[in-house]
Amino acid sequence: MALLVISGCSVARGAPSQREVLANAGAECADFALEIVTRDRLPLYSGWDKASGALSMPWPSGGAVPTDQILAPGDRLSLRIWDAEESSLITRPDSPFADVANVLVTASGRISLPYIDEVQVGGLTLEQARLRIQSQLTAIIPSAQVQAEVSEGRRNSAQLLGGVANPGTYPLNERNLPLTSLIAAAGGVNQTLVNPQVQITRGQQVFRRPLAFVLYSPAHDPAIRGGDSVLIESDKRTFKALGAAQREEIIGFDAEKVSALRAISLMGGITDARADPRGILVLRRYSEAEVARAEGAPNTRVVFSFDLTKADGMFSADEFLIADGDILLATQAPAVTTQRVLALFGAMLGFGKAVGTL
Repeated sequence: MALLVISGCSVARGAPSQREVLANAGAECADFALEIVTRDRLPLYSGWDKASGALSMPWPSGGAVPTDQILAPGDRLSLRIWDAEESSLITRPDSPFADVANVLVTASGRISLPYIDEVQVGGLTLEQARLRIQSQLTAIIPSAQVQAEVSEGRRNSAQLLGGVANPGTYPLNERNLPLTSLIAAAGGVNQTLVNPQVQITRGQQVFRRPLAFVLYSPAHDPAIRGGDSVLIESDKRTFKALGAAQREEIIGFDAEKVSALRAISLMGGITDARADPRGILVLRRYSEAEVARAEGAPNTRVVFSFDLTKADGMFSADEFLIADGDILLATQAPAVTTQRVLALFGAMLGFGKAVGTL
């Protein structure tokens, strides 16, 4: 009789089983918490789910109506002064007007012109500034008429850093110019961006929202201020897809809210031949601060388990939101491992075909 012994041999697999991953779930020494996701358990996660606070940061108010721009330090005025007097202080004998170009609005909001005192124009619209300049000139030149144009300085310009067809610095010709109007002036958003996010940097403040949040409501379309920097880029959030799935890779969020069921579709679904639909796992890390809260997570490491063979499991997976950095693992069905072991023995003993047909 021949005795066949196999030692130190393992069966090659593409994914662990659910039992292997959750082997120590009930032990006191377990370094993770297990959550069987059901309809009853879903409301508990909103208090400690990192995905739930995505829109909790402040955002500038919108809905303002564009109006005339306000002059600010750094702007430059170009003036044309008309004078019909033959012995004019301003114009030459062969010309009825004189041009005064590149008049800088100083840090104090004033401009300097010949024959008159400094004129305060900061905080005025261009038309208000023109009338004030003309009023002071008529004290010495009764027939003076003034035309004015402005070249906006940095405080009346905004920068579009990327994510649009034509990045660059854009003068704000109107006060309360909506963000969407600025984007349109730059040629619109790049179509290659996935779930575009818009970021506004205003001094020391940084505001960030999905572009869709801005587009769908005028109340969310903020007025751009001079000095603002705007950046539009693809959503940076990702999750890791592993196990018995069509794709094993890092996958980006294609929408603001990605459910576990949507994430499964993004990874190409689970493989019919290998995956265990009762063992879809989401592994998530939480900070110590999140765990320390009264209604916080039970552990810094939590494994959420879904049973897609049941209606409640399917509905729950469609309502459970994936968070940035999650690991989505499709575990391998136990029967697959058993079949491979039998196939291995069958091949060694010469009846592989018979095992394969079982």
